Amino acid sequence: MKKTLFLVFVALFSYQCATVPVTGRKQLSLVSNSELMQMSFDNYKAVLDTSKLSTNKKQVEMLRRVGHRIQKAVEDYMAQNGWSAQLEGYAWEFNLIDEDIVNAWCMPGGKVVFYTGIMPICKDETGVAVVMGHEVAHAVANHGAERMSQGLLQQMGGVALDVALANKPAETRVLFGTAFGVASNLGFMLPYSRLHESEADKMGLIFMAMAGYNPQAAPEFWERMAASSKGAQPPEFMSTHPSHETRIKNLKAQIPEAMKYYKKR
Repeated sequence: MKKTLFLVFVALFSYQCATVPVTGRKQLSLVSNSELMQMSFDNYKAVLDTSKLSTNKKQVEMLRRVGHRIQKAVEDYMAQNGWSAQLEGYAWEFNLIDEDIVNAWCMPGGKVVFYTGIMPICKDETGVAVVMGHEVAHAVANHGAERMSQGLLQQMGGVALDVALANKPAETRVLFGTAFGVASNLGFMLPYSRLHESEADKMGLIFMAMAGYNPQAAPEFWERMAASSKGAQPPEFMSTHPSHETRIKNLKAQIPEAMKYYKKR
């Protein structure tokens, strides 16, 4: 039985895979961004409708300024590499929710949320760019769609999203909530895997550099994040995220490559 499932997985992966921009990694792809857009947009609207948006004009303007610069960097990078089709249907939006939570996320289609609790750790516009580049990278790399594809494979035998929605709409929406963490966590993205986090770090450095923000600021942001963390972190092998120390070390190693894209504003 296990051998049969393994062969099914290999066949599906061989014929239904995609390539992650920047890193070139192959990923299972039973879900396209275009198919996820409506679900993503509906959930994003639901989060905004049940949240208090920040009235801090300075912070909101900064967030959107950074967001639009990262957006342009992403669009330029994808166009230069022949991947613009992967951004079809994107309707970029950047909002700041007034809640003392250290968090930010980006859903398919460029739907971004920051919480006011992360702004002091960002400290300035470049710090916001570190987080923005990283979160947008998760969406561009289709990490949520990859996670949902894995759920479709495990729970529904590997059918495509449109088939799953037609035959089992309720179960499919639960899968979406599990993949993106929006159904039961009031907008919180569930933690991505260490692989996804590291991939988003690398891509985020390039995007922020192309947007005119110095990627050398990324380790500094994570040092501030480490200093602000309450309590001890779990051992790295028990966590879906890299430890702060590992993340900072990896970012420093990736900076020389990202600096090739750095365009001072």
